[in-house]
Amino acid sequence: MSRSCVVLRDAVPEDAADLVALWADYLPRSMAPEDDMRLVIKRAEEAAGDRIVVATYEGAFAGAVYLQVAPRSVVDPEPVLNLLLTGVVPTFQRHGIGHALMEAGVQQAEVAGIAQVRSASANNSRSAHRFMARLALSPVAMLRTAPTHVVRAKLAAQRPRTPGAPRPSLSAVLAQRRSQRRQLESS
Repeated sequence: MSRSCVVLRDAVPEDAADLVALWADYLPRSMAPEDDMRLVIKRAEEAAGDRIVVATYEGAFAGAVYLQVAPRSVVDPEPVLNLLLTGVVPTFQRHGIGHALMEAGVQQAEVAGIAQVRSASANNSRSAHRFMARLALSPVAMLRTAPTHVVRAKLAAQRPRTPGAPRPSLSAVLAQRRSQRRQLESS
């Protein structure tokens, strides 16, 4: 299929509803998601190096990517272009939208003299991982996330016992697990 139907442009506030629908899995539960997205669009316009690129296909919203210039790491100030939240509306997949969005990112990196681009995709998105691999993007790190209180509880549970300290009774351990389970269910 011809890619001439794909048009790329910077996001405008009127794209907020489409971006909310596309990026719904990544958005926090907020009272006014479209208003929040308008703020995201405004911040991207004002930030040096940030940009939201929207793809349309025959005039319809088809996908978007958030481009962000950032240091490679906290110890390496070399800039890298992050291609974040790359997404294509399901009805427009396999129409060259993802390819065009990635092309926009690479072009921005070349213009800015940035030597590397990196992208992230959802952990469970096999098609996204395969797409990125076909573009020579290889995995560099595995990021893991968990609620702070859960990590705190796990750290406390795995803390080495001091020699001579009494072991907690089975009933105390079970009570602690029930308490943790109730905390998780209430959050």
